[in-house]
Amino acid sequence: MSWSGFHPFDPRHAIGPKAPPIDAVRVSANDCCFFYLPDVADLPKAADALRGIDVYIGDGATVRRSMVRRKGDEWVGHAPIVRQLDWCAKAHVRLAVFTRCGTPIVRASTHAIDSLVARLGQEHGLNIRIACDGDRLSLRRRSGTIGART
Repeated sequence: MSWSGFHPFDPRHAIGPKAPPIDAVRVSANDCCFFYLPDVADLPKAADALRGIDVYIGDGATVRRSMVRRKGDEWVGHAPIVRQLDWCAKAHVRLAVFTRCGTPIVRASTHAIDSLVARLGQEHGLNIRIACDGDRLSLRRRSGTIGART
C-alpha cells in the first residue's frame, strides 16, 4: 500500500461516554482517498473537507432524525445519515459507508436495510452501504474496484 497522506480534522463532534477517541481523518493511499468521521454533530465547510474523497465513512446513529442539540456553547450529538449524504453529494463523493449504527438500523431486517439503502441512494445520487462486521473495502482506483467488498 502506498500512503500519501493522513490528515486529522476537527469536526463538531458527538460528546459523551461513548464518543470515539478520534475526531475525523482524511487518508490517502493507493491513489484513493477516504474520510472517516465516526461520530459527528456537524462538519463545518463540509464541501471543502470532502473535496476529492472517494469514500466517506460516517456516523450511522440515526437515519433521518437529528440527534444534534446544544450543550452550553457547543453543538453535540449525531447528525443524521441524510445530512451526511447531503455533504457527500455536494462534494461529489461516490460512495458513503455508515458504521456505528443506531438501534433502528441494527434491529432491521436485511430486506429493510437494502430498501433503505436503495431509497437513500436514489434520493442523493450516491452509492450507499451500511457496514457489517467483517466487511473489508478495497481502495484500488486503477482496477476500478473502489468500494468493492472483499
